[in-house]
Amino acid sequence: MVSTLFPEYVRIPEKIEVKPIELEASKTALIIVDMQNAFVHERGRLFVPESRKTIEPIRKLLERARSKNVTVVYTQDWHQKDDPEFNIWGEHAVAGTWEAEVIDELKPLDKDVLIKKLRYDGFYGTYLDDVLRMKKIEYTIITGTVANICVLHTAGSAAIRGYRVIVPVDCISALSDFDYFSTLRQISFLYKGILTTHEKITFL
Repeated sequence: MVSTLFPEYVRIPEKIEVKPIELEASKTALIIVDMQNAFVHERGRLFVPESRKTIEPIRKLLERARSKNVTVVYTQDWHQKDDPEFNIWGEHAVAGTWEAEVIDELKPLDKDVLIKKLRYDGFYGTYLDDVLRMKKIEYTIITGTVANICVLHTAGSAAIRGYRVIVPVDCISALSDFDYFSTLRQISFLYKGILTTHEKITFL
């Protein structure tokens, strides 16, 4: 039986606008959320097909960021064999396995920061906030997958800690259009994040 509680469509409450933005490189961190084999490779157990489209925009943004010495942070889902999260999603991204590694196209460099996390939020139970504070970061560019899960939780956590949140809309992906657009709505409305594209970001 189809529920009558929900409409057959959901109207986007307002036009989503992307804006150009200039950021001081020394005060900015580019955070790449969970671009790992588990989610981005076709053989990953939780493969997000749309994530493949974000690889090139993220790569281009990453190259520009590195050329300006922007702090680059990767988060990695990093689970133990008995992780209770597997009751929700099934086993994935087990610590030390191929699935847990960042995809080859976006491999971290030695100078990049790697944050291994147990839960959706890149700040929860990790030293990410400490790293950003030590580097005097004010702006966080959030990219990666999955938009309405780890990307949204990390963006929200950044915002409530006082960081300005910037999301290039061509650098995040989700399992459905609803999940994708609801994420943009939450970030722009609830966290006052700035929506842009990778090409509209300039590092000063």
